[in-house]
Amino acid sequence: MKSKLTLVFIITVISTLLFACSPASKQVSVEVSCDNFYKLKHISKEVQVAAGDSFTVTLCSNPSTGFAWESAKVGDETVLQQTEHKSVAPEAKGNEPPAPGTPGQEMWTFKALKKGTSSVSMEYSRPWEGGEKGEWTFALTVTVK
Repeated sequence: MKSKLTLVFIITVISTLLFACSPASKQVSVEVSCDNFYKLKHISKEVQVAAGDSFTVTLCSNPSTGFAWESAKVGDETVLQQTEHKSVAPEAKGNEPPAPGTPGQEMWTFKALKKGTSSVSMEYSRPWEGGEKGEWTFALTVTVK
């Protein structure tokens, strides 16, 4: 009985060590703040991800101004797939709620399907007829390894 317990203990320790030493997928995140867009209205970035991994893009957004990010355009949908898009409200500071008109964020999640290169592009516009188009733009080049 004692030898069985010892064996179970050894297997548990070895399994834990192997799991702890296994390479974990790196979470890639790209974020652009309002301050960045105020300085440069058109921003381009590049990222590298592994096939099978997911990554997020988080951009400043303020729907109270009438502006909104248009749907993300993926250059090669065999390489990248958009899996989620959500709005993130501004955070409260301490016990105070955010002031009206405080910008929040929009967040997109993409999955890298296979090796290759694809682009993701977005425009921040007022969507109605005659509204400003492409006030801010964001372009991302994604290399999947």
